Amino acid sequence: MMVKKTRAATGGGVFGLLVAAMLALVLSWPLAAQAQDQVFVQIESNATLTTTEARARAYAQVLPDVNAFRARTGLYAIALGPYAAADAPAVLRDVLARGLVPRDSFVVDGSIYAAQVFPIAGAALAVPAPVAANPAPQAELVAPAEVIAVTEAEIAPLPEPAPIPEETLQEARRSEAQLDRPARDALQIALQWFGFYNARIDGDFGAGTRRAMSAWQQDNGFEPTGVLTTAQREALLSAYAGELAALGMETVRDARAGIEISLPLAMVRFAQYNFPFAQFDAANDSSVQVMLISQAGDRNTLFGLYEIMQTLEVVPLTGERARQGDRFLLTGQSDTLRSHTEARLVGGAVKGFTIVWPPEQDARIARILPMMQNSFQPIDGTLDPGAVPPADDQAIDLVAGLSVRAPELVRSGFYIDANGLVMTTTEAVAGQCARILIDEAYPAEIALRDEALGLAVLRPLQRLAPMAYAELATAPGQVRSDIAVAGFPFDGALGGASMGFGTLADLQGINGEQTVQRLDVATAESEAGGPVFDSAGTVLGMVLPGMAGGRALPENVTLALRADQLGDALRAAGITTRASTRNTTLNRELLARLGAEMTVTVSCWN
Repeated sequence: MMVKKTRAATGGGVFGLLVAAMLALVLSWPLAAQAQDQVFVQIESNATLTTTEARARAYAQVLPDVNAFRARTGLYAIALGPYAAADAPAVLRDVLARGLVPRDSFVVDGSIYAAQVFPIAGAALAVPAPVAANPAPQAELVAPAEVIAVTEAEIAPLPEPAPIPEETLQEARRSEAQLDRPARDALQIALQWFGFYNARIDGDFGAGTRRAMSAWQQDNGFEPTGVLTTAQREALLSAYAGELAALGMETVRDARAGIEISLPLAMVRFAQYNFPFAQFDAANDSSVQVMLISQAGDRNTLFGLYEIMQTLEVVPLTGERARQGDRFLLTGQSDTLRSHTEARLVGGAVKGFTIVWPPEQDARIARILPMMQNSFQPIDGTLDPGAVPPADDQAIDLVAGLSVRAPELVRSGFYIDANGLVMTTTEAVAGQCARILIDEAYPAEIALRDEALGLAVLRPLQRLAPMAYAELATAPGQVRSDIAVAGFPFDGALGGASMGFGTLADLQGINGEQTVQRLDVATAESEAGGPVFDSAGTVLGMVLPGMAGGRALPENVTLALRADQLGDALRAAGITTRASTRNTTLNRELLARLGAEMTVTVSCWN
């Protein structure tokens, strides 16, 4: 036999692999005998393993029985099968008719494949080979960069695959009518992926699908008829397969977390379990993160997770918050970050996922997110609470290894009516707060800001029902009488309001201000905005920040607004408060309880 060596194209076309495959059959005939009843429909070949794996994942989204192999020529092949030799031609005709594979796909004997590379641990080649009595010596395989071409005298050259003929509108309608439900679904899915179709995937080519097809045709330089020709269907599906390959969309079945979901494995890779999350970190500089949520629990567990998630830095403050029945949704957007979290209660377990991405990935995530939602499937199993990394950092500013968001500023405040209005210092809202929270849970807006007094009143965006609210003094307190101050020292780190005790030192400020009183008691910065009580529980005023004329006050000197001087400012803003009629002295325990029920944190978030 006469042979000659030629350099292989780096693109790895199907024609080149077919010629080389035929030569491999000629040179290693005993090997071909091992799989006479095991054949494949080969649909693509590539020069690199990485490209082959990505393309195989993409095909697996729309086709069954997808495998990838290292061929004996050194190239890589993607094939459907294995099938019985008698069945493979029908499979090939079917996938060609539906436009799901390239037109130059062909049936091939599996003996040209040396090893399976997709799926991992696949067994498509697991057929015992008969042992020849006198096996012929094997031909030495050529280097991957070389192929051997058989001369024309020995094997007639294979024709180049014929281009798909152009179709008239009538012919396109006829070829479309031959499509089955999966093929019609595949076209809608591809149109949806590219943003042309936004309705339900139902295989029904109604007005919405026709408009989407017309838009795709126009966008790709075709006449917008609303009916795709065979060639156009192949072009659309091929482009979709390429997009999926770039993202590495693949079904992940995590038995430990009890979740099955499609994930973009070209953008994220599994990192660790950190209860209640299975964490996938960014891959290939994508800056995308995914967390699968899994823990045993009930509705209280679900709602607790809803609150905790909102404290994490990966969930920006601005976005949709929805909690209904047995599920919740959290979205977040900032200048640098986006996130989407959804979870639901399923059979005694909370299951869900979070995806986090930068703004530059918006277009890709808009396509990926529906695939994650549609593929999400709870299965048996939940993460064990002990599923944490051995060296997990237990710092209080971390939850499952994720940073907890910290406010720009924390101050104190107190309820002044039954609907949850809160009085605080203007210092609490002096910055450009993207969000103001009462007790780090309830968003609020500014109802009154009086810079001259240093007074602000906040209105919660939802009606609250405080356990207690202030009864304000209508007359000055008694100098040298006992007073108590409620507030949150240490930026609220203690979790509850504390009470400090002292005396009323003067009814005017350092510079003789009649709206201010001076207290002989020490307070912390974050206690500014807290209430000042007399011994009966009447609110005499509100603690001011610890500065006077730009100078820090001595440790035991605190300034406070006088409650009896606030009536005009509150009335002008339409705010009604309760005047105190208290005249019974409370012991310190009761006074501390009243202060704890009335006093809140006010936090500014960005």
